[in-house]
Amino acid sequence: MAAGDGGDEVRVLQNLRGKIYDAKHLVPNKMRDFFCTINLDQEEVFRTQVVEKSLSPYFGEEFYFEIPRTFQWLSFYIYDKSVLQKDLRIGKVSIKKDDLCNYTGKENWFMLQPVDSNSEVQGKVHLELKLNELITDNGSVCQQLVVQIKECHGLPLINGQNCDPYATVSLVGPSRNDQKKTKVKKKTSNPQFNETFYFEVTRSSSYTKKSQFQVEEEDIEKLEVRVDLWNNGNLVQDVFLGEIKVPVKVLRNDSFQAWYLLQPRENGNKSSKTDDLGSLRLNICYTEDCVLPSEYYASLRNLLLKSSDVQPISASAAYILSEVCRDKYDAVLPLVRLLLHHHKLVPFVAAVAELDLKDTQEANTVFRGNSLATRCVDEMMKIVGKHYLKVTLKPVIDEICESPKPCEIDPIKLREGDNVEINMENLRYYVDKVFREIVRSSISCPTLMCDVFYSLRHLAAKRFPNDPHVQYSAVSSFVFLRFFAVAVVSPHTFHLRPHHPDAQTSRTLTLISKAIQTLGSWGSLTKSKLSSFKETFMCEFFKAFQEEKFTESVKKFLDDVSSTESKEPSGLSEPVHLKEGEMYKRAQGRTRIGKKNFKKRWFCLTSREFTYHKQQDKEPIFTIPIKNILAVEKLDESSFNKKNMFQVLHGEKPLYIQANNCVEASEWIEALCRVTRCNQKRLNFYHPSAFLNGNWLCCKATIENTVGCARCTADVPADTQIEIDGDRETERIYSLFTINMSKLQKLEEKIQLLEKFRNQNKLWHTWMKKETGNVLECFGVLFVFLSSLYAFLQSI
Repeated sequence: MAAGDGGDEVRVLQNLRGKIYDAKHLVPNKMRDFFCTINLDQEEVFRTQVVEKSLSPYFGEEFYFEIPRTFQWLSFYIYDKSVLQKDLRIGKVSIKKDDLCNYTGKENWFMLQPVDSNSEVQGKVHLELKLNELITDNGSVCQQLVVQIKECHGLPLINGQNCDPYATVSLVGPSRNDQKKTKVKKKTSNPQFNETFYFEVTRSSSYTKKSQFQVEEEDIEKLEVRVDLWNNGNLVQDVFLGEIKVPVKVLRNDSFQAWYLLQPRENGNKSSKTDDLGSLRLNICYTEDCVLPSEYYASLRNLLLKSSDVQPISASAAYILSEVCRDKYDAVLPLVRLLLHHHKLVPFVAAVAELDLKDTQEANTVFRGNSLATRCVDEMMKIVGKHYLKVTLKPVIDEICESPKPCEIDPIKLREGDNVEINMENLRYYVDKVFREIVRSSISCPTLMCDVFYSLRHLAAKRFPNDPHVQYSAVSSFVFLRFFAVAVVSPHTFHLRPHHPDAQTSRTLTLISKAIQTLGSWGSLTKSKLSSFKETFMCEFFKAFQEEKFTESVKKFLDDVSSTESKEPSGLSEPVHLKEGEMYKRAQGRTRIGKKNFKKRWFCLTSREFTYHKQQDKEPIFTIPIKNILAVEKLDESSFNKKNMFQVLHGEKPLYIQANNCVEASEWIEALCRVTRCNQKRLNFYHPSAFLNGNWLCCKATIENTVGCARCTADVPADTQIEIDGDRETERIYSLFTINMSKLQKLEEKIQLLEKFRNQNKLWHTWMKKETGNVLECFGVLFVFLSSLYAFLQSI
């Protein structure tokens, strides 16, 4: 299959999210230690924690990442962890990119397939083929096939390093197999071959030079060009990297040039024992957005941004979007991000929350359902409150997960030898510590969250003026129940921990989360509430939290985070931990032999500094203050013949770093760019390659401190605090409207029918007005909106 590239004006952006649940009936049929990886073709981009001593391991790990390159296959590998030997691949689930749409948003059991080296391929090859007519010395006519193999791109790493690729080019038919071979290219995943090979195709004696040239179908259908890519193993066996086949008959008289995606061998991945390997339960959601230039979205964007001004709000573009989508989540995420990007979220949330409150009959059920308002606030807190959660909860969550104490207080779940009094004391210690961290964190609460809570508080008080507690429960139902409590029970989902906690720790976090929900629920500490607990053991546990100080702490915290005077400070007393992980860095100036001078180090990024350490939890070897970082950019692979490299430019020599995969490299670059965007001395130009052997490889300049030859790519406004691509979110909304166009048309028809009946029957209209509320009032506004939307959809 030929691989083409999109036009310059269209950006193709991909992301993948989902969850790895569990596996069952794995072989060998005995207790082993298992883990699972996610691979884009042959590049590992995600790994679960190891589940020890299990036949049916439960991983329970969610994943989300942007995909920064093209790929053919998405694969999930199950490994048997080995201490002394290489980890054994038990089986895999491989899904072709074009088939991912069949599984999007669905939970499925997949049968594991055998892992066959002949089916493990990635990359593409650039070929030019031509069929020429030649006249031989004896006057007969034959044909000459010309095959030029130009280059390859994206070949896999072999044992973590760039491969030594070469290609074999063959002309294959029923009675011939002519094969030729390129030179071996050292240490590269993007080899430049530029070699041409000639194959003679002999014709029958009846085919003379006077005959009109035309390829004979019976001959041509039996011939094909086959190109195989290999990694040169030197002293060991060569490794197959992929192949492509092109029938000679497609060439005719024309020169044919294209990129071809490498394919597995035809006999690869075929086994009669696939049912014996076990199965894996997954939820996968792959999204590909083709984003046009910003001006194409102007009319739709304007309709959406004016939503909060539309009366009634139920006739606005944003509200109708949520109504026509089968799953509100599909609409809420791009909508919230778009409104955040354009500073329109607070008035929209206030408008839909007011509509939500009109249908709420009791004060104790305020904002307890999954309405458009509650989902918008949920998504806003996840996006805006990410750093707030880290600075507030990460230290105490790390303590709970890394030094766990037994906390089980349910008599039914106690194990032999457990002391319920000690467990209750441990749980009380953890709950008290988490609670204190939360109620002391109001000064760190982001301004946007405070503004939203302020609106919700006053709207609830206005709706239920005789209930003095509703203004607090309106806020606590979000900040405690939907924010802090959820983050405590699922720290890996909020990036507070790298993996899903083990079963015992997960149970401890669940008990803490329940306690935080109850503590944060206004008025829940009164004696009358204790009797309402479902579990008697929790009722006994909460007697220790009936003191007035807990109630007053909650009240003060809710007052602070729902006040317009409570704003996020310009600087926090403690640095915010942003990202950490293991990567490779090149030694800075200690040797001229750069290719071998890469060392594994532990990197840590906070809001104050970027450091690397010899090992995790060790003192930093090298520190770069965030304010001193001038640029963060990708580094050309040709610099050191290594993939996934980037550079951090600061006052000294550039720091060259190699990430473990393309996703990790992209995430580090994004995180570093985000935290350094306010730096006053950011560079406008940089060198995309390294300075080696007295010159820059990119521009050949011989002065090391000369101005860069390429413009920096991280051109983001300094006042932007949240990384949002407004055009991408608008494209997603456009796609949702397009998918649900039939529902929009039916909605228009229904409202037109209602309007017709309204004009014909006043009595019917009075009854319908009472039953449908704002539906009839929406007609005029909705009609204008639909007309504008149709016009936009036709213009794309």
